[in-house]
Amino acid sequence: MGSKPSPPPTIVYSPPPPPPAPPTAVPTQSLQTQTALNEVSGAQQRLNMELGAQLDRTNAEFFTGQDIRKTQATSAEERLRLGKLGEEERATTVSRGEQERLGIAATGTEYRSGLATAGEEERKTIGKTGEETRMTGLQQEMFRRYKENRDYEQAQRQYRT
Repeated sequence: MGSKPSPPPTIVYSPPPPPPAPPTAVPTQSLQTQTALNEVSGAQQRLNMELGAQLDRTNAEFFTGQDIRKTQATSAEERLRLGKLGEEERATTVSRGEQERLGIAATGTEYRSGLATAGEEERKTIGKTGEETRMTGLQQEMFRRYKENRDYEQAQRQYRT
C-alpha cells in the first residue's frame, strides 16, 4: 500500500456576470394621462361638491317651507278642532241649562202639589179631629145627662117610697 495521496481537486470559478445595463427610458403617456385624469377627477369632485351644496341649500329651503306649511296646516286643524269643541261645549251647556231649568220647574211643581196635598190632608185631619172632638163632647154630654136623669129618677123613687 504504498500509494500516494491524491492531489486536491481544483476548483474553477466562472467569471462574474456583466453588470446590468442601465434602464432605458421608454417614452410613455401614463404619467401625463394620470395627471390629466387626476385634474379632471378633482374638477368633477369640486363640481359634485358645489352641486351637492346647492342641492342641500335648495332642500333646506324647500323642507323649511314644507315644515312651515305643515305647521300652518296643523295649527289650522287645531283651531278648527278647538272651535268645534267650543261649539259643542256651548251647546252642551245650553242643553244642560235647559234640562236644569226643567228639573227645577218640575221640582217646584211637585213641591207645590205636595204642599197643596199636605194642606188638604191637614184640613181633613183637622176636620176629622174636630168632628171626633164634637162627637166625644156629645157622647160625654149624653152620658152626663143619662147619669143625671138616672140619679134624678133614683132620687124620685126613693122619695116616693
